[in-house]
Amino acid sequence: MNKPLLNIDFPDVDIIRVEDTYYMLSTSMYFMPGCEILRSTDLVHWDHATYVYDRLDSTPAQKLEDGNIYGAGMWAASFRYHKGTFYICFVANDTHKTYLFTSQDIYGAWERKEIKGFYHDSSLLFDDDGRVYIAYGNREIYVTELDEKLSGPKEGGFHKMVIRDEAKNGLGFEGTHFYKINGMYYLFFIHSLEGKWFRTEACFMSDSLDGEFTGGDVFCDDGGYRNAGIAQGAIIDTPDGDWYAILFQDRGGSGRIPYLIPLHWDNLRPVIGNNGKLAEERSVYGESDFHQLVGSDDFKEIVLKDSCFGFRNLWQFNHEPTLELITRNTEAGTYSLTSDKLCTDPTQAKNSLTQRMCEPSCDAEITVYGEKLKKGDYAGLTALQYLYGFIGLRAEAEGYSIVYMEKPSKAEEDKVTVLAKISEPVARFKIHAEFSDTLDQATFYYDVGNGWQKAPVAKTMRFMLEHFTGYRFALTYFATEQTGGTATFGEFIYTC
Repeated sequence: MNKPLLNIDFPDVDIIRVEDTYYMLSTSMYFMPGCEILRSTDLVHWDHATYVYDRLDSTPAQKLEDGNIYGAGMWAASFRYHKGTFYICFVANDTHKTYLFTSQDIYGAWERKEIKGFYHDSSLLFDDDGRVYIAYGNREIYVTELDEKLSGPKEGGFHKMVIRDEAKNGLGFEGTHFYKINGMYYLFFIHSLEGKWFRTEACFMSDSLDGEFTGGDVFCDDGGYRNAGIAQGAIIDTPDGDWYAILFQDRGGSGRIPYLIPLHWDNLRPVIGNNGKLAEERSVYGESDFHQLVGSDDFKEIVLKDSCFGFRNLWQFNHEPTLELITRNTEAGTYSLTSDKLCTDPTQAKNSLTQRMCEPSCDAEITVYGEKLKKGDYAGLTALQYLYGFIGLRAEAEGYSIVYMEKPSKAEEDKVTVLAKISEPVARFKIHAEFSDTLDQATFYYDVGNGWQKAPVAKTMRFMLEHFTGYRFALTYFATEQTGGTATFGEFIYTC
């Protein structure tokens, strides 16, 4: 079985090369800070470069104050470098805006603007004659010329539907990536096969924007994994003239994970892999490395630059945080959260710090100090997705309980199981996530001073469109009866 490029949820990638350094970004959706950019010098070993924004519009839903933006937020950005400037363009499916971020330095500061209109899965193209185009759409793919300031469509400029997908399949052409290479225009898409869901990569080409775009499928394979096709992403060249495609695969609970696949040209047409199939091995030196993108934290450092609101850049908050509810104690290696709203489950909790789960297996541990919890408060560790699983402390009228909480299925209500009664408000919690070809499963543990006790439950982790992301570890605190309580967290250990 061919190995993925990264073992973490990193979908909808776009990539650029600046001299001998590659930069790659991915969909952030509702996680803040957003639009994470990774950096590599060999296309194989990646580390964190920067986040592009801390906040978008700070709407009540983006802040988990009134509703949420699960399944929405920032999607499928276009990444370009042109004449010394970096350009990132994307839409947010909650605000229905198209955002444009620009910077002369990959590390910022990034200037934010908006492009008038809504361009689904858009891709920018800076043409040789100085004109700029945006390609976008679903089933009907348009190319629209933008004005000189990239503020909206150019008055009287080029605007044309260049491809219409009339096939009766579950997903029409989308996920557009637009290139001009050696005088030819290329549009790459994802779509599904007719008659069954199987993600497939297609490419159409033309020698002019006014001309007919012709083409078809260029990659249709699952790499031997779950009958799950690999498609949607970018192509990139190396300084030596080699070419690669970076496409992703739906891999269940772990999320959407990218592959690096060799590409070559046959009479100007792209050939991905071995005639549209994965080769036995990537023709790139070395094993991929993602371990700098997840990890442990003792919370003893407040990071002033390139951080998650002062936390290490390993973290992202679930939605925009409310910083005045967070306090830090770097000497003790703890941080504390205070509640200001009532919730019914962990997905509504403000200020949940998250990290991606990784394949093939991983563990996360956290200590919770609950002496300042109020009755009905929960604090612990969540396997975060729509069908979540949570293990943690609950404050009772007298004493505390160790509880497991989950949403079993879309049709079932949230369920709480009391695992133990304790008198002291300190406990350590752990989630073990196991991903395999046949099973995505989380198991839950607690320790109140006498070693790990396994909860008598096992959570099947399912990728659900309600959230549209892979499962994450989340450090979670929420109130169900009264606000104003406080939970304290310390010593996070991540192993994979």
